[in-house]
Amino acid sequence: MIDLSFDSALFIVTMAFLAGGVDAIAGGGGLLTIPALMAAGVPPVAALATNKLQSTFGTASAFLRYYRAGHVDLRAFLIPAAAAFGGSAAGATAVQFVDPAFLAFVVPVLLIAMGLYFLLAPPMSAVDRHALLGRAGMTTVAAGIGFYDGFFGPGTGSFLTTALVALGGLGLVRAIANTKFLNLATNLAGLIAMMAGGKVLWALGLTMAVASVLGNQAGAWFALRYGGKGARLLLVVMSFALTAKLLADPANPVRTLFD
Repeated sequence: MIDLSFDSALFIVTMAFLAGGVDAIAGGGGLLTIPALMAAGVPPVAALATNKLQSTFGTASAFLRYYRAGHVDLRAFLIPAAAAFGGSAAGATAVQFVDPAFLAFVVPVLLIAMGLYFLLAPPMSAVDRHALLGRAGMTTVAAGIGFYDGFFGPGTGSFLTTALVALGGLGLVRAIANTKFLNLATNLAGLIAMMAGGKVLWALGLTMAVASVLGNQAGAWFALRYGGKGARLLLVVMSFALTAKLLADPANPVRTLFD
């Protein structure tokens, strides 16, 4: 059990709402919630597990909104979703056997790398194009990204969306919508594996889930109406700010490299 002050809990829940909003538009909400959880003193694996709980609810909410709007192709992406589920289950199982000190070191490094990716990645097309990969190829890609999501997570939605646009030939809104289907599969698999390992902080995670659902609904509405304009810049700024807060802790292993 982790004892959090009211201010820390409020900060984490606020980040869950903002993360839900940008996740529904551009992916990468974990870039906000994971450093927020760790900055509040939650151990790395528990932070990943609790983030997976809140993210599952938020992603399910956004998926339903896109599905009702007619943008999700369940038949075309059922097999890739199954592969993503299996990959995520393997990744979430593997991360529970990693030394927490190593995770405390590698998480800030990965967060910075993901932030730079979001900052430097080129804009994606809004119209459908010719697909470079067939279903088998996209299934393999989905499995690999699924493993990453289970093991770490932040940026998964963006990776999936980029793959669906660049390799699958989908326009941006359709790619975002079908990403929610694949991401829901990876989240469910990762959550089940983390639950089996007893790593989830349920009270905190469920409170974050409420905020995440509200944020995802707001973000999905914005994406369907206006597209994803502005979400990437917000994500980068917030991600770097939270990572800087995480690295401000003198006990962080990354800091010891420079002391």
